[in-house]
Amino acid sequence: MSADILLQHLNKVKRTRSGTWLACCPSHNDKTASLSIRELDDGRLLVHCFAGCNVNEIVESVGLTLSDLFPPPETSQRFSKGERRPFPAADILRAILGEAKIVYMGAKHISGGNPLSGDSLKRLLLAVSRIQAALIAGGIQ
Repeated sequence: MSADILLQHLNKVKRTRSGTWLACCPSHNDKTASLSIRELDDGRLLVHCFAGCNVNEIVESVGLTLSDLFPPPETSQRFSKGERRPFPAADILRAILGEAKIVYMGAKHISGGNPLSGDSLKRLLLAVSRIQAALIAGGIQ
């Protein structure tokens, strides 16, 4: 499957460079692009949600299957060795921008001497865990 087939099912798609895109993840209520898509030279598609959704949830939410991320067997070449950093650092930074804003707002609120409510504290902790997951996925930590 070419990336175009997957991309037509996504919102707020932005090409970040040749063969890579960011988009809103279809498997959670995504307001900022947290889904990174990369098409490899051999036709495979790498898909990663920096908010933590797994690849099965992502493809199922748009009516596709995991096998759709791979080229048909008759056209596929031998897969190359896995890449150490499958997603460019710039894409990771763009994907976690919204989470970093949440952390900033929480820190500003707390530094002003105001405690966070239960829901706000949960959201702040979720933002921190999503940033951590993005760093790990990018091979940065």
